[in-house]
Amino acid sequence: MASKMEALKSVVEQVLGDRLVQSTLALDELTIVCKAENIVEVASLLRDHAELSFEQLIDLCGVDYSSYKDQPWDGPRFAVVSHLLSLKHNWRIRLKTFAPEDDFPVVNSVVGVWNSANWFEREAFDLFGIVFDGHPDLRRLLTDYGFVGHPFRKDFPLSGYVEMRYDPTQQRVIYQPVTIEPREITPRIIREETYGG
Repeated sequence: MASKMEALKSVVEQVLGDRLVQSTLALDELTIVCKAENIVEVASLLRDHAELSFEQLIDLCGVDYSSYKDQPWDGPRFAVVSHLLSLKHNWRIRLKTFAPEDDFPVVNSVVGVWNSANWFEREAFDLFGIVFDGHPDLRRLLTDYGFVGHPFRKDFPLSGYVEMRYDPTQQRVIYQPVTIEPREITPRIIREETYGG
């Protein structure tokens, strides 16, 4: 398996050239890193080059590196990680790019290269706040439209800011500050003489 992955690494380095920031082969997986401004060009090359043919995007997600491995991280905070599959050659690759700004992370959308990236990018926008420039319909996917913040960021409070509930007296949904009451949960134990017998 290692020789096949080394061959893939060699082809990727040759095809991408100076667009490639880093390529790492570890645990029989190839991870490549490119600059954010080159992501669409790199994605197109990975898909269209005959020796690569990564025609399928399996997954795309955001990553918050603010405290990577419980230690301070020296580098850009937000990354977009894509997992690609070549059915023709039966191999996989991980493509990673970092948003250049931490305060307002923006990365170009790859929906034009792989249309399966559509909802994945919406999810990364919703949960991490990564903006995908050129996305056809970038809006929240999992949280409510009035939701404040991005819950997968490491600095997001565990209990959130507000909760939503229906108020029967006002006959509408209202938002109020989160109230969390500590409680003790005792497991239920079934003790029957004939249980399971």
